[in-house]
Amino acid sequence: MIIKPMIRSNICLNAHPAGCRKAVEDQIIYTKRRSAERVNGKIAGASNEKAPKNVLVLGCSNGYGLASRIVSAFGYGAATIGVSYEKPGTETKYGTAGWYNNLAFDSNAKKENLYSVTFNGDAFSDELKKQVIDAATKEGIKFDLVVYSLASPVRTDPETGVMYKSVLKPFGKPFEGTTIDPFTGELKQIAAEPATEDEAAQTVKVMGGEDWQRWIDQLSSSGVLAENCVTVAYSYIGPEATQALYRNGTIGKAKEDLEETAHILTKKMASFGGKAFVSVNKGLVTKSSAVIPVIPLYLTCLFKVMKTKGTHEGCIEQINRLFDSRLYTTNDIPVDEENRIRIDDWEMDSEVQKEVYALMPQVNADNAASLVDLEGYRHDFLATSGFDIEGVDYNADILRFDTI
Repeated sequence: MIIKPMIRSNICLNAHPAGCRKAVEDQIIYTKRRSAERVNGKIAGASNEKAPKNVLVLGCSNGYGLASRIVSAFGYGAATIGVSYEKPGTETKYGTAGWYNNLAFDSNAKKENLYSVTFNGDAFSDELKKQVIDAATKEGIKFDLVVYSLASPVRTDPETGVMYKSVLKPFGKPFEGTTIDPFTGELKQIAAEPATEDEAAQTVKVMGGEDWQRWIDQLSSSGVLAENCVTVAYSYIGPEATQALYRNGTIGKAKEDLEETAHILTKKMASFGGKAFVSVNKGLVTKSSAVIPVIPLYLTCLFKVMKTKGTHEGCIEQINRLFDSRLYTTNDIPVDEENRIRIDDWEMDSEVQKEVYALMPQVNADNAASLVDLEGYRHDFLATSGFDIEGVDYNADILRFDTI
């Protein structure tokens, strides 16, 4: 079968096995090149003595989580355990992009004799936590880095069995804004009704820090965290244009809880020198961000400005810089006044934001293709599912869907 992208409501419903494999391999190649620069002293402040040795990535199959696992393994030679919840492919039916990404990662790790184990299941469950702990205990692994990069619309509380659902809504009054269809350039007005107190509380239960803390508590009590272990969770702040719906809405409430959890965990981990951080990352096209209203218009403008300035980064560039310029440097980990790591610094540069804000009101369906980076956004969107990857023959028959 020849696979073409099936797109509906800013979601790609299928994935291309060969494209996913090539995308992962491209990220590995970039990471190795960046690692060589670090080793040769070409990255200011990067340390060749500090390095992760055993890494657990929760949410390892896409975006920032996948990039974190690639950088850990192929940039620093770390043993990795990954956790994600993906739909496997069968001989006759395609799997999710994340499932193919995991296959590609494990295959390339095996070729280079890097320890790699991937668990496919509900990371919110205590059963899966136990599986990870048992595997680490059996292998004598003590994690010195735990990355929390889970993104899910629902979570079942393992203690009560109650399922909670997250929502993307503002507080107080309805939200109205402009978004863009990256495939047509058409601008649309979108609206969102205010959240109820229950919706806000449920969003915090899903996307806040409760599960992150549960992971660290259980890993710690089971003795599989190393001395001076670092754990980092990923977040986003973004510009003023998105604040009402995002940072000042239900998602923002969850992110505040995540940040508070980092402070709690640092106190809990102090007995063995551990620390917890939230890393605020750059806005990018991921499976999560693509469905957030307003974000597509903002990102097409942002990409245009940052590419012109030469400061644009994708997931793999961001995470390489997070590791070699923040987490593993010759100095202490730099943080802002809220103890957050800011790897969104180039995005939030005042000159960048000034140019983006000047650009956004000018965009319309007639000029979008030339004025903003629609092409770059479309590529990134398709690439998250293994499409539009250079060097892949998309006219070739895929004979079965359970391999890469």
